[in-house]
Amino acid sequence: GEAVTRREGDDVAVFTYGAMTRPTLEAVETLAEEGIDCSVVDLRTVSPLDREAIVEAFEATGRAVVVHEAPKTGGLAGEITAIIQEESLLYQEAPIGRVTGFDVPYPLYALEDYYLPTAARIEDGIREAVEF
Repeated sequence: GEAVTRREGDDVAVFTYGAMTRPTLEAVETLAEEGIDCSVVDLRTVSPLDREAIVEAFEATGRAVVVHEAPKTGGLAGEITAIIQEESLLYQEAPIGRVTGFDVPYPLYALEDYYLPTAARIEDGIREAVEF
């Protein structure tokens, strides 16, 4: 029930958990070389969500990107976005980005690598939020 900040940053808060934590950290390290300073919050659990950590990280940057491997529609990113909208709307400087699996049935193992968000897709999503 308690999130942990894996990396501090000032430009955008990136929320993730589970298998997407490693590619997210890889993406933000690449972006750091470009001068984009990302905070990475590892939610660690999705029920309960650490609402306080989400709000605190978002308010520090005014920008957010949520990364998860589930499909975009009906995924956890929608709930995190709702928390931010309900509690921190006045801090928002850009639309909240979502880097997720595609809105298709989960593929067979042979196509899993194409389906899951990659570090490159995560980088693109973060750039969009920062450049808005």
